[in-house]
Amino acid sequence: MKNILANIKESYNELVYKVSWPTKSELSNSAVVVMFASLIIALVIFAMDQCFEHIMRFLYSKIF
Repeated sequence: MKNILANIKESYNELVYKVSWPTKSELSNSAVVVMFASLIIALVIFAMDQCFEHIMRFLYSKIF
């Protein structure tokens, strides 16, 4: 039981004193970067899907 309590105290001390938490502006900047990166990746996947669809339609039209 002492070991569990010591572990909890160590975890608390590390979270309070050793972890450097981001500021509000850093956090909002990171959120914007993640949003734009997600949007770019989604657009790339959409473009690849559209190209693949056109290629498959062309191939199916030649086969059938």
